Amino acid sequence: MQTDNRILDDIARVASGALNALGGVKDEIETRVRERLERLAAEMELATREEVDAAKGMAAKARTVQEQLEARVVALEAEVAALKAAKPARAPRPAAPRKKKAAPAAD
Repeated sequence: MQTDNRILDDIARVASGALNALGGVKDEIETRVRERLERLAAEMELATREEVDAAKGMAAKARTVQEQLEARVVALEAEVAALKAAKPARAPRPAAPRKKKAAPAAD
């Protein structure tokens, strides 16, 4: 048996409307909180994820270049050490005496 009870229908509609209103309030609160956090982050001049990722990429590249340069320096130092070991050290030659310039003649 189906009953036509207008009071129960009205209560159901009011409850449904209240739930929809609460859902809208929830969305509004989330929006306001997100806006406030974004404003706060902008005031604090925080870096964005893209900026952090770019900085990480630059640091990784710089580290790679540094490691390559370190390996090159080690190789060059080994080459210099090998060249020094192959050639005996020579004593420096004494400097040749310089000739003195003649003083200009007085008239």
